[in-house]
Amino acid sequence: MKSNTLRVGLTGVATAIVGKENTADKFEKEMVPAFATPMLVSLMDNAAYYAVKNHLSDGYESVGTRISISHIAATPPGMKVTARATLVEIYRNRLVFEAEAFDEIEKIGEGKLERFVVKRDSFLKKLDQKTRMILKS
Repeated sequence: MKSNTLRVGLTGVATAIVGKENTADKFEKEMVPAFATPMLVSLMDNAAYYAVKNHLSDGYESVGTRISISHIAATPPGMKVTARATLVEIYRNRLVFEAEAFDEIEKIGEGKLERFVVKRDSFLKKLDQKTRMILKS
């Protein structure tokens, strides 16, 4: 049985290679062929998830609840992007992260993210109840 070992300073990293599947023109063909902002958000959120996933008690999960980032530089296809998120605040079940992302040349993004620690079974039960409500209509 694993117990909660959360602490400020935990850091997670997520990486991606920019390709056709994660550029802005994938979403809308008139957009630019550069790393898409939604993909940057996802990468930063994954880094936050990785920072804490092995530090939660058994049966608990963290879920994303808030993201505020700036996408400050474009990255072309073929480049590697690395996001790093550091846990900077813990208040009850609320976890606050500061994140940065870099391509092979420069910083491309920065911001804050929040995740909440939830009981996995309770979360899935509520999700299932909502799904059944939709299916009944």
